[in-house]
Parts: sequence; structure tokens; C-alpha cells
Amino acid sequence: MAQTMKAAVMKGIGQIEIEELPIPIPGEEEVLVRIKSVGVCGSDVHYFVEGRIGAYVVKPPFILGHECAGEVVEIGKKVKNLKPGDRVTMEPGIPCGKCEFCRSGRYNLCPDVVFWATPPVDGTFCEYVTHPANFTYPIAEKVSFEEGALVEPLAVGVYATHRAHAEPGEMALVLGSGPIGLVTIEALSARGVTRIIAVDIFDFRLKKAKELGANFTINAKEGDVKAQVEELTQGRGVDVVFETAGSVSTSQLTVEVTKKGGRVVLIGLPSQTHFDFELLKVVDKELDVLGIFRYANVYPGCVDLLNAGKVDLQSLITHRFPLEKTQEALQFAHEHKEESIKVVVNL
Repeated sequence: MAQTMKAAVMKGIGQIEIEELPIPIPGEEEVLVRIKSVGVCGSDVHYFVEGRIGAYVVKPPFILGHECAGEVVEIGKKVKNLKPGDRVTMEPGIPCGKCEFCRSGRYNLCPDVVFWATPPVDGTFCEYVTHPANFTYPIAEKVSFEEGALVEPLAVGVYATHRAHAEPGEMALVLGSGPIGLVTIEALSARGVTRIIAVDIFDFRLKKAKELGANFTINAKEGDVKAQVEELTQGRGVDVVFETAGSVSTSQLTVEVTKKGGRVVLIGLPSQTHFDFELLKVVDKELDVLGIFRYANVYPGCVDLLNAGKVDLQSLITHRFPLEKTQEALQFAHEHKEESIKVVVNL
């Protein structure tokens, strides 16, 4: 086996170079995985274009990427659940396991979590990575590595619907039909929610939303979203709304379209950290407003859904690039939202 690997290294804003780096060595409880596919996440694009997300600032050289799948090539001596040759997907955040959040099961809130491609932790746009075996999950032979990589965004949607306690018989509204919005629709469908409204500004994304379980679609460029939601709900409002677009206007809209006693679930990350939000409506309607930070305790279930063929992740992929063109992949995802859903880098 070679001693070095290729890695796509961010050298500055908008600049990625392919370098040769040492192949990491797995610890006793880790596995060495040959990466096969990596999804381009919105956070990767933010870091690539702006060099930061809030307090997280990239200090080059830095490796992006955290949605990944691959093949186990080596295991640590204490690893019992995996073997070389296993096809796997990996949960990218490793919590400390000791703090109050870890002990209570909300390990996504661990202040000492080590999460791929969140500065200063390097990510997975590279040929090999090491990872704890207990955060590494086998995928079925019939599942592609590309699908395995997209378990990560699926986990966001599944966690959001779990946290919202979405139930059959309710009406849900999903604002934004990008990758996270679409997997949220799939997660809602898997929970038995059969009345789903999808909103976006691109018809091709709304078409995909309908294919994946949305009953109604609204193009926000072509009409008043609030008025159309009121019409669809006979003026009542939806039981639960999921904001996945990460825009100020959709975040503000959430409290307008939710029924009294309903739930607002905030998943997207607006570029503005402060903006007007009608708090009086939150109080007057007695709304539950829920923030979503990544996910916890859902990865095995997401892998089960994928292995059982209960979700469609393959059709979300619209464009593919090789590792050598990681910069082009990130640039494309940033500039071509009108024609792309999920961009994947294959190694």
C-alpha cells in the first residue's frame, strides 16, 4: 500500500489545490477507509466562498468535505464490528462522550465535538481517512457509495422530523427544496406524514419534491406563499413548518404560516445572524420554535432506511466531479443552484 494520498486542499478563499499527504494510521478503535464518494454540502460552499461560517473561520491549508462513504482497508486491533472490504458510511462528528450533553443523549451539542470540515478539523476530500469504528456503519451491496455519502444530509432531515414529532394526519410545510428540504420531505413521508407542501423558487426542484412525497408545490417567485398556504389549509395554517432554505425571508415567513399551537423548525443558516422576527406572533400563537443543529442518535436508522430502499438518495445527485476537480465542484454548486441539487465528488 502506498504511503501517500491525494487530497484537495483549500489554500485560500476560492482556491483548491491537489496535494500529496501522508496516509493516516488508524488507532486501536479506528478504521482506515478508502474514500469513494463525497457530497458537496452547503457548509463546504460557504467555507470555500466566504472562508467562514459565523465563528468558524478557515485557516488554510484546510480540507473540506464531510458527507462521505468508502471501503474499509484496515482496522485497529480492538475493532470487532468491521473488517477490510466492508462498504461503509461514516457519521462525521465525534463527541467527547463525557459532558452533560453527551451523557443526556444530545451529543450533537457537545462543546468538544470533533466534526469533519469544521475548522480546525480537516475533512474528507481526500483518498483515505481514519474514523472511530463505532461511528462507522456498513451499507448494503446494492447501495452505491454516492448514496452512502448522502446518509449525512438525510440524518439532518430525519433528526428534524423526530425533534418536531411530526405525525400522520398533520400538514407540514417545507420551505426550500434543496438537498436538505428534499430529504426532510422523504423523512416526513417515512414517518407517515402524507400532507406536505414544498416551496422553492426553481420548478425543477419542486418537480423533484413532488416525486419524493410532496402533495402540493408553490413557486415563491410566482405568487404569495402565505396566501397559497392559507388557501391550502382553509386559513388554518400548517401544523409544522421546516425552514431549510437558509434565507431571511423564509425564516420570517415561518411564524406567518403556522397554525396556533404549531411548531416552527429552523434548519437553514441565513447569511444574516440578526434580522426582524415577529416575536409577538410566536407568543400570541403559542408556537414551539425549534433549532436544529446537525443530528444525534439517528444515523443507524438512516442507514437502515437506505439499506431497505425506503428512501431515494440517488436521484438527488445531479452533477459529479473527480477529486482533481474539487474546486470546480464547489464553484459549480455555488453558481448553478438553478440546475443542480446535489453535487458529488467521486474518487
